[in-house]
Amino acid sequence: MSAQDWHFRGRCFKFGDDIPHANKVIPQWAISGRHFNPDELIPHLFEGLRPGFHKEVKPGDVIVTGENFGMGPKMNGYIAMQALGLGLMCESMPFLAYRAALGVGLKVLNTCEGITKITAQDDEVEIDFASGHFINHTQNIEEFYRPVPQILHEFVDLGGSKGWLEKWNKEKKAARASG
Repeated sequence: MSAQDWHFRGRCFKFGDDIPHANKVIPQWAISGRHFNPDELIPHLFEGLRPGFHKEVKPGDVIVTGENFGMGPKMNGYIAMQALGLGLMCESMPFLAYRAALGVGLKVLNTCEGITKITAQDDEVEIDFASGHFINHTQNIEEFYRPVPQILHEFVDLGGSKGWLEKWNKEKKAARASG
């Protein structure tokens, strides 16, 4: 892991409070149809709130949201965010949503109290998810938030659950073969 992997600098894409995963982050059909291919999901990311969103973003951009973001323990939208190279900062999100985001390797901070008060759509922002250091370059504001816990860094770097399980399985096979 390099420090650069945890450091994002880009444009702020701001959304409000109480945004459910189904039909706002990603369409319900993608969830109920069990679509997990990023190429299928990306064109539909936030289409319920901001059609064409996927065409506006670039790696390093940061989604900033209010309270209760991503309600529902679904991962489809987080797969699309991670594949696009986006970061996510929320004032709050339910535990199962946070777990789903980390589970696909998305860099996310879920307790950024007041983040929506110090950001605006299209601000140039910078966040180090490993340290919690946040800078809004447009408004010349600096803040610190609780970072992603160190114990989860390898898990996230491996791409979440799938990557961690692949590594674990490979290590177990190697241990059996050598012993």
